[in-house]
Amino acid sequence: MKRENTSPKKEADVRLRIVLVDPPPGVDFGVQEGKGNDYTTIQKQRSKGADLTFEFTVTVKDNRDDGLPNFLGPLTHGPTTGRFIYIDIGTYAGQLDSCWDRRLKIPLGGITWEMIEKASTQMLVEARLPGTGKDGGPSCATVQPIDGWKVSER
Repeated sequence: MKRENTSPKKEADVRLRIVLVDPPPGVDFGVQEGKGNDYTTIQKQRSKGADLTFEFTVTVKDNRDDGLPNFLGPLTHGPTTGRFIYIDIGTYAGQLDSCWDRRLKIPLGGITWEMIEKASTQMLVEARLPGTGKDGGPSCATVQPIDGWKVSER
C-alpha cells in the first residue's frame, strides 16, 4: 500500500537498549558490527549469570513506501522491510574456547515512529529478551522481545 503522506522525510538517530535476561554464565556476547564475514563484535561481555545490557545508536529514516521506520547503519542487518540486530555468541563473539557458536537475531519491526519520537535525549527504546534457550544454552536464531519494544529512561 502506497503512502499518501507528502510531508518532508524524517531522519533521526535513536538509542536502543537490548537486555539479555539471565544468559548462561561463562559465555561471551556482543553486538555485531558489519556484515557477512567482515564483521567485528563490539561491546563484548562475558555472562556471569546476571542480565547483560547493550546500548547503541542507529540511524532511522522515513524513506519506505509504507511509512514505517527504515533502520540503517553498520549494526543493522537484513532487508529494508525486515531489519534486525545480531548478538554474536561464543566463538562468533571471539571466545575461541567456547563450545557455543551462535547468533541471536533481534527484529526491529516492533519499533514505531511514535516510540522514536518519544525516545528523546532522556529516553531510549528497549527490548528484553530471554538469554537462555530451551536447550539450556544461549538463546539463538530469531527471538522476539519478551514484552515487545518499549520506550524507557536512560
